[in-house]
Amino acid sequence: MSQARSFAPVADASARILILGSMPGIASLQAQQYYAHPRNVFWRILGELIGASPELPYAARLSLLNQHRIALWDVLESCDRIGSLDSDIEETSLVANDFEGFLQHHRAIGQVFFNGAKAEQCFLRYVAPSLTSSPLQLQRLPSTSPAHAGMPYAKKLEAWRAVIAIHSSG
Repeated sequence: MSQARSFAPVADASARILILGSMPGIASLQAQQYYAHPRNVFWRILGELIGASPELPYAARLSLLNQHRIALWDVLESCDRIGSLDSDIEETSLVANDFEGFLQHHRAIGQVFFNGAKAEQCFLRYVAPSLTSSPLQLQRLPSTSPAHAGMPYAKKLEAWRAVIAIHSSG
């Protein structure tokens, strides 16, 4: 079992939306990029929603997130895990990121989208009970991971359109 550590958040001071994963997988950790696994459809979906397609250089995708006031981070700062699957995370090893500090510096964030059930579960269990910041609107979206292949891409994309619906309304 090895210890995995998350990346720094991608967040402009004007961010209104926060997308949270659980913990980067092996491909992402090796590339030092969010959602680097070639079969993870995160960037494909964000490409359709805001133009941040996987064909663009990574820095350009992150810039597009910032332009659209979307922040990106993981719920967990570190954990022990064999492999990349959320189901392989050792529950007793979880350490959550500092959301209180993050939200103090990103006060415009009002909506949090979870990339899958594990991110939502960890946030609700290890983060939400201690938050003292303004209430957040929370919504789980289907995981973009290749491990969540049971849902067709078109259904994932339709669910993820909620990010743009929030973005467009403000």
